[in-house]
Order: sequence, then C-alpha cells, then structure tokens
Amino acid sequence: MSNNKSEITYHNKDVLSKILAENFKDKSLKVYGIDVPKIKQILPTNLPQIQVNEMRIDNLFLLEDDSIAIIDYESDVKWENHLKYLNYIVRILERYKKEERPKQIRMIVIYTADVEKAPEEFSAGCLTLKMEQAFLRKIDSEAVQEEIREKLAQGLPLSDDELMKLIILPLTYKGKEKKKQAVKEAVELAKRIVDKEEKTFVLSGILVFADKIIDAETAKYIKEVVRMTQVAELLLEEGRQEGRQEGRQEGRREGRQEGLILSGKIFQLVRSRPDFTNEQIAEELGCNMKEVESTRKMFDI
Repeated sequence: MSNNKSEITYHNKDVLSKILAENFKDKSLKVYGIDVPKIKQILPTNLPQIQVNEMRIDNLFLLEDDSIAIIDYESDVKWENHLKYLNYIVRILERYKKEERPKQIRMIVIYTADVEKAPEEFSAGCLTLKMEQAFLRKIDSEAVQEEIREKLAQGLPLSDDELMKLIILPLTYKGKEKKKQAVKEAVELAKRIVDKEEKTFVLSGILVFADKIIDAETAKYIKEVVRMTQVAELLLEEGRQEGRQEGRQEGRREGRQEGLILSGKIFQLVRSRPDFTNEQIAEELGCNMKEVESTRKMFDI
C-alpha cells in the first residue's frame, strides 16, 4: 500500500503500539480468518534498515509458540509486494542473528474487501515464499456493525472478538470513500464503550491498523479522543481520591466536573493560541501553572 501524508507518523504509531501491546496479549487473529497461535506481545517495527526509504512493517507480533508474525495490509495484488515481504523477513532474521536458531516467521497478508483472491506462494526459482492470507471481504460488515451497536446501546460489554472486529471494521468495506466513512462510524461506536481501557485500545487500534486510509483530519480527531479518554480517567481518579479524603460524594462529583471543564478550556486555548506561554494561559484561565503543565503533558501539546 502506498505511503502518503495522511498516514500517522512512525513516532505516533510507536506510541500507540505501546497502548496496543498492553491489550493485544492473548488476543486471537482467528476473528480475521487467520488460524495461528494467540498474540504474546507486539514487537517494535523499526527493524535494521537495508534501504533508507523502505516502509516499515504494518504490524509485528510475537505469538505464543514464539514464532514471529509479520502482518501487512493490502488493497490490491502486485507481484512486487513480495519483494517488500522478503525484505521484512531478512531484516527480522538480521535482528535475531545472534540466537542459536533462526526465528520461525509467518508472513501474513490481510487483504481489504477490495481483493477477492491472491496467490498463496511467490517463487523465484531458488526461493519460495509461502504466505498466510485473510480476505476481509468474507466479514459481513453491516452485521458486525449492527451487532456491536446493539450491544453498546444496551450497555453490554464487547467480547474480545468483537473488539478485534471493530478495530478492523473499516477495512472490510470496498472503496476508499466507504472505508473513510467506516472509520468515522467505528470511532463513534468505540466512543460508546464504557470500559476506558477497552475504548482506548479500540481507538488506538483503528488508528494504527487503518492509518493508510485515514486522512490527517480524522487521525487528529481520533488521537484527541484517545487523549481525552486518558485525561478524563486520570481526572476521575483524582476526583475519587479527593472525595475519599473529604468523605463527601458531592466533593467527588464537583471535583471531576471542574477538572474536566478546566482541562477542556486549557486544551482549547492552547489550540486557538499556540503562541501563548504557560504563564499566559494560567493567567487567562485563572488557574495555576501546574494544572496547565499537567494538561499539556497529557495531551502532548
């Protein structure tokens, strides 16, 4: 898949991958049609470079059987894609060359709904590359979306499989525009997840998995939702602690509301007046420097 300016930066992808790493453990890829052992952990994708302009791997997982799964997403079938896969494999072997045995590597290609079939092997005479493939066109997009929407409307928790399906849902639609619309719909569904950790997991997953089809504006919006979720949870916890110390329920409620309101005001002011110093922001809003610094740190602004 081609690179473009709308993709999230490698730095942001690494940051989000840390969030995913805490939640992907023990998850199964079977929901995508891939029968491999469960995920043990996410591995860093910044492999030893052979070519400076070579794109990095979409996802790299260590599985429970200690094999390594390279996952790449494609919206079309090109024979030259295999050169990219071979490059990935060589770079992974290079990373683990000091080990006694070479790592067992799985090359997994997940095709978006735009692709109906693709060759399972690539041969260059002396070398044969075998791939494990998944075709997202087999997933009933509308049925999955409706099932998740109904459960969230009833306040019911989503299963691990449903969380994984929601993450990949945008790629199950054909065409660029439908995918972009599906991203927005998936984000709106994710925002309704009650569990803050699961909400952050799904939002981060959508951004990382579908970064090649998300425009800059949508990517920015998702990151802000993730940050707001994290900040809100922190403020809620602070409010709970203050409430316990004071022994008053009203204090907890007011503390949470005031904290969220102030955080929102600081965020908006920084966005509208990026030239303002922390001192100017604190003076403008009538708060202290610590509150400004804390909010800017949490929102990375």
